[in-house]
Amino acid sequence: MSKSLRLSEKWFRRGLWLVALVFASFLIGLGSTVVSDLPQVERRLQLDDFIDKPAAMPLRDTIKASQATELQAARDLDQIQLQLNAAQQASANARETFGNWIATRRATAQPDQDTELIARTKALDAFKQKEDEIQRQVNAQRQIVLDARQAEQRAAASLGELEHEAQIKLNAEYRRVELRVFLYRLALTLPLLVVAGWLFAKKRKSTYWPFVWGFIFFALFAFFVELVPYLPSYGGYVRYAVGIVLTVLVGRYAIVALNRYLARQKLAEQQPDQVRREELSYDVALARLGKSVCPGCERPVDLKNDEIDFCPHCGIGLFDHCDQCETRKSAFSKFCHACGTSAHAEPGGAAAPA
Repeated sequence: MSKSLRLSEKWFRRGLWLVALVFASFLIGLGSTVVSDLPQVERRLQLDDFIDKPAAMPLRDTIKASQATELQAARDLDQIQLQLNAAQQASANARETFGNWIATRRATAQPDQDTELIARTKALDAFKQKEDEIQRQVNAQRQIVLDARQAEQRAAASLGELEHEAQIKLNAEYRRVELRVFLYRLALTLPLLVVAGWLFAKKRKSTYWPFVWGFIFFALFAFFVELVPYLPSYGGYVRYAVGIVLTVLVGRYAIVALNRYLARQKLAEQQPDQVRREELSYDVALARLGKSVCPGCERPVDLKNDEIDFCPHCGIGLFDHCDQCETRKSAFSKFCHACGTSAHAEPGGAAAPA
């Protein structure tokens, strides 16, 4: 149809399409903001909302106490382990010194050193006793760490069972919240789609068509971007079912529209040639002729063939001759391209009355 428009009209239409797109972008931005805030109407859920708190609290306290005990016991164990290492080193040094002294005494065979032998033996026993005492402390701390860890593991296992049950309930509530949020989106989007359908059917060619098309673009964006991706799946059953229903509805509408169109075309082709040409819009006729199709039945026609004056499919007149200069011209032209005479002018130059 753009070939039949005036140059200024083309640019005006392009500008109006830009207005439609800008209007749609602002509506989309506003709609996206509203839709993104929809989940805030639902309270944020947590695992603690569904867990058995009277049973979980003692277990958590046990875990915290066990962790604190284990941490403190590990710190004490590190300190005692250092003391044990020092005691073992001192005991080893004392045994080495005692062994050297015994070897010296045997070499010299001095009986008067028996008293010193007894004293050194007692000192060596003291080192061994200290080492054993610290070893017992190390073992005690290790036992504390082990007991605390086992208590923590038992409490964690019991708490894990409670949290597993709570997680099942939480997931079920998440699905219900997801469904409610989707229904909120549907309640917001569906009326927009209905209004857009009515505007497309009734107002798309009105004076304010840029705003009509802007709203239509916005409604389509809201439906396919803000609604369809959030459709609950339930294993794919819901989405496939909805897809089938929508496909059937759209397909049925297309079939009915096609049959209505064919019925209108059949009825129009039964009308007289002059009546059919008067019912056709000038711009529509020129647009169809520019595509080498018949303006009446929209079937292909070889318009470059000078011998074809009528459509071979529906019989509508495509070319006639100027009443003033007899030049062959399009039957839908308002003026003769050779002499400029009005197509409605009577022979001899006088214009036919309107």
